[in-house]
Amino acid sequence: MSQFNRRRFMKTGGTMMVLGTASGASLLPSLASAQETVKLGLLHSLSGTIAIAEAALVDAEKMAIDEINAAGGVMGRKIEAVVEDGASDWPTFAEKTKKLLQRDKVAAIVGCYTSASRKAVLPVLNQMKGLLYYPTYYEGQEQDKSVIYTSQEATQSVITAMEWIAKEQGKTFFLVGSDYIYPRTCNKIARPTIARVGGKVVGEEYAPLGHTEFSSIINKIKAAKPDWIYSTVVGGSNVAFYKQLKAAGLDGTKQKLLSTVVSENEIDGIGKENAVGYYACMGYFQSLVNPQNERFVKALKAKYGQDRVVGDPMQCAYNAVYLWKLAAEKAKSFDVQKVIAASSGLEFAAPEGKIRIHATNHHVAKKVRIGKARSDGQFDIVYESGVIEPNPFPKL
Repeated sequence: MSQFNRRRFMKTGGTMMVLGTASGASLLPSLASAQETVKLGLLHSLSGTIAIAEAALVDAEKMAIDEINAAGGVMGRKIEAVVEDGASDWPTFAEKTKKLLQRDKVAAIVGCYTSASRKAVLPVLNQMKGLLYYPTYYEGQEQDKSVIYTSQEATQSVITAMEWIAKEQGKTFFLVGSDYIYPRTCNKIARPTIARVGGKVVGEEYAPLGHTEFSSIINKIKAAKPDWIYSTVVGGSNVAFYKQLKAAGLDGTKQKLLSTVVSENEIDGIGKENAVGYYACMGYFQSLVNPQNERFVKALKAKYGQDRVVGDPMQCAYNAVYLWKLAAEKAKSFDVQKVIAASSGLEFAAPEGKIRIHATNHHVAKKVRIGKARSDGQFDIVYESGVIEPNPFPKL
């Protein structure tokens, strides 16, 4: 090789080596980043009529993620949250699910609130082999291979509530709900339960989602004079419903009402003064006294402000992140099928108390409680069940 060619080779080769080193170095951070993080999708309505109930779930999920990351992450990887807004629109939930699985490559999704949003994402989850942790109380009648249900299904709350009401001398019931699958299915469960405990349904009415004019329904309630109203009105409609009940003289001192969908978060939007004396049946209340809940509430207020409240779906959303972490660690993998298999029988010391994922049906065995709303927006717990096994397909 000539001196000229040798110099040219050394110069070019050296440049190539430098470029190669620089190129390799530039790749290292992205590779390291990919190895050190695992993505988790958070998909909820941050806007629209359901946001009053659903948006706060993201805060609880982010807090769980921060706690897990501070403790070292999941199998050495930090969790990276990818947040999407379902906008209270069911096709949007399906689109966002596809985006999270296809583009963002999330290991799992914690998301949805209404059954309509969950039903909308199921085909996408099944087609793309995704995994959803669903943190909201719902009507049951479902067991999907792609979903872990972390809140109570209807038999756990509705049957418990109707049986408790009967013991409280409730003999006549007026059923009122938003017009979609959850309220209608809950009332299908409530009706035979009411009959079994010796009660009678004296009215059943539904209003469209987002409805704000309840005068006609309230007039029917006043005419029927029920011992109890069982309400499954959801989302922003509750602001109008509760205010109009009070204006019509049916506040908590004059009319007994129990809801399986109004937690502390909804009362925060409804207005504390409009909910005093009404009842709710939930798996969790912020006022619950145990060490895990005291730490949970303290941490949430420290992170988001002393005025923040936490209700059942928020707590179930928080639990969902931890249940996914525990399943992944048990499986020693982020593979969806291995995580699902590892979830069978999995237990977690949640703020609500110990919960356990059922061995086969993907739902959670848990206690449920009935609370009476106070003037400060919190609930006095007046009843607590034992651990109730999930039964998503009851014989009605």
